[in-house]
Amino acid sequence: MELLLALQNGGADVLELGVPFTDPQADGATIQKANEVALSYGVTLQSCINMVTDARSRGLTVPVVLMGYYNPFLAYGLDKLMEDSKNAGIDGFIVVDLPPEEGSIFVTKASSKGLSYIPLVSPTTTNDRIAYLSSNAGSFMYCVSVTGVTGARGDLPSDLKSFVDRVRENSNAPLAVGFGISTPDQVAEVSKVAEGVVVGSAIISAIDSAASKSPLERAKHLENYTSSLTSKLALKSSDSGSNKFKTAAPVIKDISNRNFGEFGGRYIPETLVDAHRELEEAYAKALADPKFHEEIAFYRREFIGGPTPLYFAENLTNKVGGARIWFKREELAHTGAHKINNAVGQAILAKRLGKKRIIAETGAGQHGVATAAVCAHFGLDCTVYMGAVDCERQALNVFRMNVLGAKVVPVESGSKTLKDAINEAMRDWVTNVRDTHYLIGSAIGPHPFPTIVRDFQSVIGKEARAQMLDKAGKLPDVVVACVGGGSNAIGMFHPFINDHSVKLVGAEAGGEGPSGLNSATLTFGKPGVLHGTKTYLLQDLTGQVTKTKSISAGLDYPGVGPEHAFLKDSGRATYVAVTDKQAMEAFFEVSKTEGIIPALEPSHALYQTIQIAKELGRDKDVLVNLCGRGDKDMMTVAKLMNVKIT
Repeated sequence: MELLLALQNGGADVLELGVPFTDPQADGATIQKANEVALSYGVTLQSCINMVTDARSRGLTVPVVLMGYYNPFLAYGLDKLMEDSKNAGIDGFIVVDLPPEEGSIFVTKASSKGLSYIPLVSPTTTNDRIAYLSSNAGSFMYCVSVTGVTGARGDLPSDLKSFVDRVRENSNAPLAVGFGISTPDQVAEVSKVAEGVVVGSAIISAIDSAASKSPLERAKHLENYTSSLTSKLALKSSDSGSNKFKTAAPVIKDISNRNFGEFGGRYIPETLVDAHRELEEAYAKALADPKFHEEIAFYRREFIGGPTPLYFAENLTNKVGGARIWFKREELAHTGAHKINNAVGQAILAKRLGKKRIIAETGAGQHGVATAAVCAHFGLDCTVYMGAVDCERQALNVFRMNVLGAKVVPVESGSKTLKDAINEAMRDWVTNVRDTHYLIGSAIGPHPFPTIVRDFQSVIGKEARAQMLDKAGKLPDVVVACVGGGSNAIGMFHPFINDHSVKLVGAEAGGEGPSGLNSATLTFGKPGVLHGTKTYLLQDLTGQVTKTKSISAGLDYPGVGPEHAFLKDSGRATYVAVTDKQAMEAFFEVSKTEGIIPALEPSHALYQTIQIAKELGRDKDVLVNLCGRGDKDMMTVAKLMNVKIT
C-alpha cells in the first residue's frame, strides 16, 4: 500500500501491479523471484484487487493496471474479475499470454465495464499484426523493446528508434516502451521516442535493496528512486488520470483451426506469435510436399528402426487368465522410446525453416536423448533443459545427451521437474526466437505443436492398427497408453478414433493416490491455461499450478495435451489414475513374466492393461503401447529397493 503511494508521489503516471503466478514463462530472474516471494506470503489476485481498493481510499489517483498471466484471471471468473476490478478502481489489464485473438471474450467483458485491454508489441511483430493489435488497444500499446525476458539491461537496443518508428507507421495508439529500462539516462532516452516509459524489474530491485528498512523508510527510498527516473522524462504528459483510459471493441478472428473443442489455442507472449505463424505455414507446406513424407518414412525405417513389432504377450496373457494382451514394441525404436518419431519430424521442419539451433525440454530424458541424437545427425546445435530433480534421477540419460553433443541445462527453479524445464525453454525461445526452434517433446503447448506432435507420433497407431488386423485378424477391443503430456497416447489413439468399437484408455500418474500428491491431471484437474494452451491442469482455486508427484519423471507434469482434454470431455477416451505402487507392481510382473523391462511410464499403462484383461475375459484383445524401455529407470528402481549400485 505504502509502496503504491510512494510510486505516485515519485511522479509515476500509471502503476502496473503484478499478479503473481507459479509459471511466469516470459519473465527474468527478478520478476520470477518476486512471484515466488508473493506466493509464499499467500498473495492472490483477490489480494491485489483489495490492495487497490485500500490504496484508492488513501489517496491513490493515478491509473492502475493489473499485469499477469491468464490462468489466475480465468480461475477468478471473468465476469467477477471485471466487476470487482471496476469497483476497486482498477483501470485495465496487461495479460502476457493472452493475445487478442484468444482474448476476444476477455476484451469484450473488460470493455463492457469501461476497463482497458493493453496489447503488447515486440520487435518480431509484423506490420500487419501491429495494425491488428492497435485496433484492439485501449489507451496505449506496450512495446517490448527487445526479444527476451524481463530484467534490467546495461544498454538500450540499438534499433529501438527504428522499431518504434515502424510501430507508429502502423498504429495511432500512444506507445509505452519497456523491458530492460532501469536508469535515469535510459528513461530520458526512451522518453524521446515514446509517450510512456515502463520500468519494472528495477523497481523490484529498488524495493529489495531497502528490505532491511522500516516500511516508511522503504517507501521513501522507492519514492526517491522513482523521482530520479521521472525527473528525466523528456516528454511528460500533464493529462494523467484514470479518466483518460479508454476501451476498445475486440476485432474477432476465426481461430477455430487451433482448437480441439474448447481446448487448445495459442496463449503466448507476443514475441513468439510470428514464430508460431511461420511454423504453422511451414508445416502446411511440408504436408503438401510428397518429398517430406518420403523423408519421414525413410527415417522411420532406416534411422528409427520401424515398423516396430507387435508382440503377443502370451506368458502374461496366460498368467492373467483373461483377454489376449498385445504390446506395441515402441521401446525398440532408436534411443529407446517413441520420442524419436517427433524429434526426427521436427528437426526436418527446423531445417526447412532455416533454424540451426534447437532447444528442448525433457523430463525422463528420453525426449532429450532423441533430440540430441537427431541434432547430431543433422548437424544442429542442441540445448536441452531438464529439471534438476530429473537430472539426478535420470543421470544416465543426461550422460547420453552429453555424449551426443547436447548441452544439458539443469533447471533449479520451481519444483525442478518437467514443468519448470518447459518454462526455462520458453524463456530461451523468447530471447532467441529468430534463430532457434523449440522442439517440444509432447503433444502440449500452443497451436500448432499439439497437432504436429500428434501427427508425427501417429505412426505408432497406424502401424499397430495394421499389425492387429494382420496378426489377430481384428481390431483390438481396448487400446491403452500412459498419459503425461500425452504424445505416445495421442499417437496410439488417433488412428483408432473413428473405430468406435475400440475403447481408448489413458493411464495417468496417480502418484501417492487421490489424497496425496499425484500427476493425474485429467482425473483430478480442471480446465485452465498453461504453457500456451487451454487444457486440464492441476491447480488450486486461485489458478496457481500445484505440486505434482510421480515415480516416473516423464509423467510428472501438471498439464496434459489439449486433444486428450477434448477426448475426455467428449467421452471418446477414458482416463484413470495408476499409483506409483501399482506401476511398480506391473513393472516387475512384465519384467519377470515376459523378459521385457518396461520404463516406469508405460508401467502405468501395463498395470491398467492387466486389470482390463481380467475384466474382459477370453476372446478379447487389449493393445498397449510399450513406449519406452526401462534401462533409464534402473537407478530409480534400485533406490526404491534399497539396492546400492556402484
